[in-house]
Amino acid sequence: MGVGADQVTEAAEPTGRSRGEAVGLPWIEEADQVAPRDARELSKLFFDRLRTLENGSPDYLYTRNTLIEMNLSLVHYVAGRFRNRGNGQLEDLVQVGTMGLIKAIDRFDVSRGFEFVSFAVPCILGEIKRYFRDTSWAVHVPRRMQELRGQMVKSQERLSSVLGREPTVKELAADMMVTEERVLEVVVAANGYAAGSLDAPHGVGDSGDTSKSGRSLADVMGAPDPAIEIFEHLHALAPLLAELGERERRIIEMRFGQEMTQSEIGAELGLSQMHVSRLLSATLARLRRGLLTRE
Repeated sequence: MGVGADQVTEAAEPTGRSRGEAVGLPWIEEADQVAPRDARELSKLFFDRLRTLENGSPDYLYTRNTLIEMNLSLVHYVAGRFRNRGNGQLEDLVQVGTMGLIKAIDRFDVSRGFEFVSFAVPCILGEIKRYFRDTSWAVHVPRRMQELRGQMVKSQERLSSVLGREPTVKELAADMMVTEERVLEVVVAANGYAAGSLDAPHGVGDSGDTSKSGRSLADVMGAPDPAIEIFEHLHALAPLLAELGERERRIIEMRFGQEMTQSEIGAELGLSQMHVSRLLSATLARLRRGLLTRE
């Protein structure tokens, strides 16, 4: 139950005078419990006094902090509109909204004759929307792309209702007044808004329920083929081997294909083991240089 203006109490400080009395304002024991209607009237009084105080002084801090506490109900009201979007983290939204309230109090000009509520609510709302914009995306995407995604969603809804079908890229580009290439970029960037879980159910069970198939997406995803690296190396070596002389190719085939020792290769070709070793080293160095050049 809120505290009315008539329930505002005066609490004495050790000096015998309350901070409220010192600045010509009432002392509010529990400012966050003041009823919203009374908070509006008291806020006018506190704002009038705030602009006459020196920034950073004890009297200024009391007045400013009391304004913040009295108007926290605005933060809870705005944050409550997003309770289903914050993954249950309503406290985070309240903290973000409070930052918006503080900025509104620091920027509010009472001399312009506007109600503080009409100024504060857009500030709180904007702060919460910025929070969602900066944290909702699973992958970091440039802010311009995030803004264009929102614009594209609205264009898709509007054109779908008019055309009776999904709009083409060309139609979206014309409606958004951007190029078709930019629309395609936004479509790709939109994939980063939400990430799927590898533990999500995959496939359809016997009853047609995907959640009963017993397999997750991770269970059916392919794994790196351990032989792919060997294949890539052989594919890159093929043209280099073709450039070798017949004797060098034969030595390579006997050494690595038939796994013969250098002595066995020498006996087969009528060469000394030392000669085979030199030929093999020179050939391998040539192949290695060729691979590095191609990479």
